[in-house]
Amino acid sequence: MSASPWIVLAAAALEAAIGYPEALHRRVPHPVAWIGALISRLEQMLNQAVFGEALRRVFGVMTLLTIIAVSGGAGWLITRFGGAWAVVAVGWLGLAQRSLWDHVRAVAKPLSAGDLGAARFAVGKIVGRDAQRLDEAGVAAAAIESLAESFNDGVVAPLFWFVVGGLPGLFVYKAVNTADSLIGHREPRWRAFGWASARADDVLNWIPARLAGGLVALAGKGGAVIMLRDARKHASPNAGWPEAAMAGALGVRLGGAAWYDGVRSERPVLGEGGAPVAEDLDRALKVYLLACGILWLMLLLGGFAWPR
Repeated sequence: MSASPWIVLAAAALEAAIGYPEALHRRVPHPVAWIGALISRLEQMLNQAVFGEALRRVFGVMTLLTIIAVSGGAGWLITRFGGAWAVVAVGWLGLAQRSLWDHVRAVAKPLSAGDLGAARFAVGKIVGRDAQRLDEAGVAAAAIESLAESFNDGVVAPLFWFVVGGLPGLFVYKAVNTADSLIGHREPRWRAFGWASARADDVLNWIPARLAGGLVALAGKGGAVIMLRDARKHASPNAGWPEAAMAGALGVRLGGAAWYDGVRSERPVLGEGGAPVAEDLDRALKVYLLACGILWLMLLLGGFAWPR
């Protein structure tokens, strides 16, 4: 049940124009919160130490299959009974072009103005590291890394699966990606239960992540060499591609040591050159906009080539 690139492009344009308005969010939580609540409820019920690791792994697979069935079924019903306009009207909810721009821009503005405190507060909303430990370079690096990785998770991968699998494909991707963020961790509590969700997310992001890296390199007029050299250094099989491409496009160094919950984590370095500064974050946002534009152009050309 693929979707015409015209429909996907219309949904992308709608989301870019209005995002998910705060007034609407106060009244109706974003649908991702709904699937997140289901995942959390299943985790509380099934991920208990008394069940043992093997059984929790089985329950984790069952949880993954449940959210796939629920999200994919919802997408199929809307497509079947709502038609093309319903697909557009609902499909924009699975995209995050506007919200990603807004969140990263909220970091860039105070950082450029020299307000490090406000920049730390803003970046703390989009990254998991200890924001109060970050200097200007640390804030800029954290925001750039989040922008690059989320370009795949929030833009390229959803659009890819929207085209390939229609609204069910988009919904399934968002459900699996949400499950990975909630339970796909390596800590003892989630290692067995979240294993299936983490592996499924890796699979679904494999092609989109490499596409995202290529788009960043193209939009930044460089970065492909660094991407091909450094992408596999990243702990994630996918996140390294857009992050290394962004590092190469900007000519800066990303990765390296970071603090999470008071614990220092040594991460591989991506790219070469100096640590990023506020101006580099502004440049990264411009690369992001151009990469989104190229992606829209691909959808436009795909629409003309789509079988009628």
